[in-house]
Amino acid sequence: MMERVKRLPAIFALTIFAIAVSFGGAKPLWAQAKNPYAGDGKMAKLGEFGFRANCAFCHGLGARGGGRGPDLTRTPKKHGDGDAELFTTINNGVPGTAMPPNGATQQGVGMTEEEIWQVVTYIRSLEKKSDAKSLGNAEHGKQLFYGSAACGTCHMVNGKGGRLGPDLSGAASGRSAEYLAESLRVPNKRLAQGISEAMKEFSQEYETANVTAADGTKYVGVVLNEDAFTLQILDTRENLHSFEKSSLKSYEKTRQSLMPAYDEKALPEKDLQDLLAFLAAASGGGK
Repeated sequence: MMERVKRLPAIFALTIFAIAVSFGGAKPLWAQAKNPYAGDGKMAKLGEFGFRANCAFCHGLGARGGGRGPDLTRTPKKHGDGDAELFTTINNGVPGTAMPPNGATQQGVGMTEEEIWQVVTYIRSLEKKSDAKSLGNAEHGKQLFYGSAACGTCHMVNGKGGRLGPDLSGAASGRSAEYLAESLRVPNKRLAQGISEAMKEFSQEYETANVTAADGTKYVGVVLNEDAFTLQILDTRENLHSFEKSSLKSYEKTRQSLMPAYDEKALPEKDLQDLLAFLAAASGGGK
């Protein structure tokens, strides 16, 4: 009798493990070094279906980037360009970012090893190397960025520039040129839609805060941290301010960007292409 009782926990554990595996919740997927479907057009087409079901919500149709996920048609990629690295990123996700593990959300149903390789094959079929030269004059774009266009007042590239807006060091490797151009021309559009800036390891939405303190002083800036009781903002001069919400006379948070809209008059098309070329070169696309 005693021996039977001792065996029960082990039997119970094995049963639970078997149930978990049968539901796909315990068996990890491991990437082999080589994609078994590399260059296979039929598998790439199957991968497109898998991509649309599981990935397009964030990365957009055609993998050209959405509000949350970067453009996957560009190389190099931030988290690795090898087939095995792509497999691992898709299966395991990227901790600290909007990229979840395979099957961890309600978007899609989770993919088998075969299906993940099909998606990798599909992504490979779309890839093109970022090329700063095809966009414009990167050197002139750099002059514009830190000069007359004043982008560097709020944005940083490779350690140089402001902190009020998103760091653009790797923007061109993760976003299409069309996405970046639209962000310059119509900066309110994506923020108003509730789309966060996913280029950083910890995503931030750069919502605009209008604050009136207890002494009547008014502050305008972006929200850095907020909970039920406190608020931290970075004002337009990059000064950090912390407030107890209960002490504020007023506090309004809007989804209107602090960034000005660069229309054709403010930024002619040639200058826009030069700015995009500078961002591509800064992201490694000019090599």
